[in-house]
Amino acid sequence: MIRSMTAFAACERAATGGQLGCELRAVNHRYLELSVRLPEELRPIENQIRDRVAKRVSRGKVDLAFRLRNAPGERTAMAVDEPLLDQLAMLARKLHPRFPDMRIDFVELLRFPGVLQEDAVDAAGLQAEALELLETTLTEFSASREREGASLATGMNERLDGIERIAGQVKQWLPDIRVALRAKLETKLADLKLPLEPGRLEQEVVLNLQKIDVDEELDRLASHVAEARRVLALPEAVGRRLDFLMQEFNREANTLGSKSVDARTTQAAVDLKVLIEQLREQVQNLE
Repeated sequence: MIRSMTAFAACERAATGGQLGCELRAVNHRYLELSVRLPEELRPIENQIRDRVAKRVSRGKVDLAFRLRNAPGERTAMAVDEPLLDQLAMLARKLHPRFPDMRIDFVELLRFPGVLQEDAVDAAGLQAEALELLETTLTEFSASREREGASLATGMNERLDGIERIAGQVKQWLPDIRVALRAKLETKLADLKLPLEPGRLEQEVVLNLQKIDVDEELDRLASHVAEARRVLALPEAVGRRLDFLMQEFNREANTLGSKSVDARTTQAAVDLKVLIEQLREQVQNLE
């Protein structure tokens, strides 16, 4: 299944301690580069999260974020540590003669570690729920990649059809091009008005035909088209394999252009390079 590297997915569920959200987004990248943002409660399972993403995603610059917030209408229960507050008050009275201008701000006092206490969250339960939510998000993420990949595959197959069509046209033109080349040589030699050695004309024709022979390049183009279609049907990630194949496509198109002695084949080489470049751009989006 062809998958794009560009995708987005977001899921949310009620969880221990509030409302838990998971968001995945990805863009093109040569390898897998995973950035993870987690609330403190989920830090202990970061390695598990990374492993699960790596099993489902092989390429792309991926950003993963978990967010934990209060459920709508729900407030976190808070309590004050009275004994600790009493100790702080006693300390403030004891030090007041030495610091008569000292003022105690209520908000700052609440920020003192341990003064304000929230209900403890069931960390193990929350972590298990986070892993379940991650699997759901990854499933949606993969589906998004596959939908985009299917669209890319359609466009790529259209361009492969175009390459195949152009290569077929060039193959049909070759007999006429060879005849025209022979006639051109005969005309040039006739203009010289010099006697030719026996077989010299045939030698010149053969040498020039060898220089413009593109049968091998056309056969390789056909082979590359068949291979690209085979790879597009594979179930695993194929972006790197197709990226290499694009280099081979370019090589044949360049050779075809360099051997051209006819305006039609020159234009065909240009058209091929346009289609191959469009293919290459699409391949850059594939996982």
